[in-house]
Amino acid sequence: MAPYRLDVVSLAPQAFAPLLELGVIGRAFNAGIAELHLHNPRDFATDRHRKVDDEPYGGGAGMVLKPEPVFAAMEAIPRSLRSRVLLMSPQGRPLQQADLQRWSNDHDQLVFLCGHYEGFDERIRGLADEEVSMGDFVLTGGELPAMTVINGVVRLLPGTVGTADSLVEESHSALLLEHPHYTRPADFRGMTVPDVLRSGDHGAIARWRQAQREQRTRERRPDLFVRWQTATMNDPSDPAMELRIGNGYDIHRLVPGRALILGGVTLDHPDGLGLDGHSDADVLVHAVMDALLGALALGDIGKYFPPTDPQWEGADSLKLLDQVVKLVKERGWSVVNIDAVVIAERPKLKPHIAEMSSRMASAIGIAPDAVGVKATTNEGLGPEGREEGISCQAVALLQRS
Repeated sequence: MAPYRLDVVSLAPQAFAPLLELGVIGRAFNAGIAELHLHNPRDFATDRHRKVDDEPYGGGAGMVLKPEPVFAAMEAIPRSLRSRVLLMSPQGRPLQQADLQRWSNDHDQLVFLCGHYEGFDERIRGLADEEVSMGDFVLTGGELPAMTVINGVVRLLPGTVGTADSLVEESHSALLLEHPHYTRPADFRGMTVPDVLRSGDHGAIARWRQAQREQRTRERRPDLFVRWQTATMNDPSDPAMELRIGNGYDIHRLVPGRALILGGVTLDHPDGLGLDGHSDADVLVHAVMDALLGALALGDIGKYFPPTDPQWEGADSLKLLDQVVKLVKERGWSVVNIDAVVIAERPKLKPHIAEMSSRMASAIGIAPDAVGVKATTNEGLGPEGREEGISCQAVALLQRS
């Protein structure tokens, strides 16, 4: 397996040297689990003084990092298809453990943009996929935040930590803080190890640890405890369950000479009309795909099946749905149920709804009764009412696998 690549654009690359000798993180670099590449924008400056900053337009205190050397440094970095660019900035979203897990699982390269001086030229922000903050405070540069992220991501890579199970129940891995730990001796200066941990009853130990995690989080981080309660929907049978909801919408024009396909079922329009589009224009399936992608913030179907790409011309939308479901599963999620409503004046859809649900359920891999399809008219209003087109709205519920 290729090493996880970490590229840092920084005016202080020497700050990252300790990472290569830092315990298990340093051993991960030495073992080839990850590799670190440093890029100094000063090396890409074109003037004889290698200038990388300038005064801000409009006046003000401090200096601003110039765009030219940063863009040149970024353009010199080889990028993988699964890379992610992080801008270290106090204006970014606060870092969470879930971010570290996402970057370690979904990507094989992280590129860090570290600022200095008063800040970045605003145009540099366009290079980043995400802006990341360590909290509501300001440092002299982005190097310490970048090292924090590197440490957090590399320790999650397979092979870095000797016992992978130790990563499962640690603090913040599922919003809850970690339970207490004890080792020998059983009695130290009158402070004893809880009896349950010495009982050998693994079920009782697991329940005690979960109760301790909840209690500690409630007492020390009530904000996290509320988030945990919301995420789990207070389901006592599965305290680690997480749910995501996505909405989808699509509309296509009705035209002569095209097939009318909804939910993978070919229908007959009284006027011989069909839906116009690059693929088979199945608005029902398209709305469902958008809902699935939206639940995980993965964009829309145009991102994965662009209408400018000839390989999707006339494509069977159920086959595209199968690819979207695989993408959802790769992210560690499964589909719980789908609810969709088709808005069309004609033809009558009620006789075909069961087959539509069955075909989509088969493509998704869930029971037919987990795919709800409804049909309604627009009472003669709008493009659907004038029979200029047919639209669909869909909602998808996902559960972490």
